[in-house]
Amino acid sequence: MKVLFVNPFGSNWVEGKIDKSMTAVRMAPIGILSLAAYLDERGAETAVVSTRMPADLGGLDEVRPLIRDLQPDLVGFTATTSGFPDAYRHAEEIKQYAPSVRTVFGGVHVSALREKILESFPAVDILVTGEGEKAMAAIAAGQDPSTIEGIMYREGAEIRSTGFRTDLCVLDELPFPAYRKLAGFPREYEAPLFNYPRAPGATIISSRGCPYQCSYCDRSVFRKSFRYNSASYLYEHMRYLNRDFGVRHVFFYDDLFTFHRGRVEEFCGLLRKKPLKMTFNCAVRVGHVDDALLSTLKSAGCWMVSIGIESGDPALLARHKSNVDLDEMRRTVKQVQRNGMRVKGLFMMGLPGETEETIARTGDFIASLELDDMNMTKFTPFPGSPVYQSILEEGVFEEKWGLMNCLNFVFVPKGIASRERLDELY
Repeated sequence: MKVLFVNPFGSNWVEGKIDKSMTAVRMAPIGILSLAAYLDERGAETAVVSTRMPADLGGLDEVRPLIRDLQPDLVGFTATTSGFPDAYRHAEEIKQYAPSVRTVFGGVHVSALREKILESFPAVDILVTGEGEKAMAAIAAGQDPSTIEGIMYREGAEIRSTGFRTDLCVLDELPFPAYRKLAGFPREYEAPLFNYPRAPGATIISSRGCPYQCSYCDRSVFRKSFRYNSASYLYEHMRYLNRDFGVRHVFFYDDLFTFHRGRVEEFCGLLRKKPLKMTFNCAVRVGHVDDALLSTLKSAGCWMVSIGIESGDPALLARHKSNVDLDEMRRTVKQVQRNGMRVKGLFMMGLPGETEETIARTGDFIASLELDDMNMTKFTPFPGSPVYQSILEEGVFEEKWGLMNCLNFVFVPKGIASRERLDELY
């Protein structure tokens, strides 16, 4: 069977215009590259396209020739909340000129909203809810949908669900993502400036899930599971990227890279014993690092550590983030710097309960930390996150999916006078 995977551009909108910076700062779509590699091993013929423009501004022209030349049986879309409208526009277009092609949607947005997607969007044929490899392989093999765990589909006028998949993948048994199928990789897929010491760079996701339950995080795909690759798998993944693509820096985009200390120590030991002359960044959580582990990371080539801090207000932090405090965050920042690595602080403005006073406290806290880099996102109540369930009780929420990308304030908490005022404070 032939399968085309599409990564839509549409998650990169700022209200009223395209965020032009995103045409230069692009992330490789690791999810669909992993699916393509998995299906290739099972005899499917796959292709991948990551569109460079929104559907109606040129993106459709990127996909049409692939539909014509490959003549796929399935087209699979990955879709964040903000990317879903653009992905759906592609699906509508495909149904017009290739109506026999089945469209399959996966990712966090559809996994959270489930039957609501099939009820309202007729150009979507099948949803993969949760982890995608085994479900997508079964669909591509022509298996009876009623026997495939982890999907939703239509049967006449009825919507059918096969529940959640129980036999999850063993991550070390998965092939590396199919990077070769991605035009321009790695040079056309770089992270923001100041986030790496050398180029080209690439992204690795070495775990699935998160053991914590922050209020703003969606857990629809991996639910409560938390799995990770072994140290040897990570080392071989980095070696592959360096040998075959000339990659010199890796971004580990795990929610919590250092959760399993033994894995990190073994991985760093491999990098010291068999150097790859590569550097890497990772994210840590306060409480999961100390001087010994940070020294180990530095010795293996870690260049920058990201810490999710979110807010400088203790009450707001206690409400939305599990088991952290500001003093411990301050100590961790200093520990990282003392061990010779850069620190990037990750913050969020506009959470439920935010006021002008809490924003001022966060600003003061940021100034006191003397960070090397920082990022302030605009809080977005994503479907599937705990806070989404009660968000209308917390303020004014304008649920425009295309703007729900952490670049726009779609939610204004009760403690802030207006969206305009929130933008001023930002």
